[in-house]
Amino acid sequence: MTGNIVLSLIGLATKAGKTASGEFLTEREVKSGKAALVIVAGDASENTKKKFRNMCDYYKVPIYFYEDKDTLGHAMGKQFRASLAVLDEGFAKGIRKHLDTEDS
Repeated sequence: MTGNIVLSLIGLATKAGKTASGEFLTEREVKSGKAALVIVAGDASENTKKKFRNMCDYYKVPIYFYEDKDTLGHAMGKQFRASLAVLDEGFAKGIRKHLDTEDS
């Protein structure tokens, strides 16, 4: 059930214009300091996961590995997406709360 809430929040954030998706845009938002949260698909390549893990560590942005490319893309109303950045602190906080609940 928590997964549906996370995906709904991603969808709402996208409709509000508070997400950036795709490797290039996600990377740009992290480096510009606008990203409040990064989500990478669990089935993304190891290279992609390592790249975003290192980048988020360096720029102090929380990162989560969640679901798969199709599910993330569908939540955003797009084709499959390997990565996305949430640009709004409020949405990021809500998503993190549900992801942390799911992990424990």
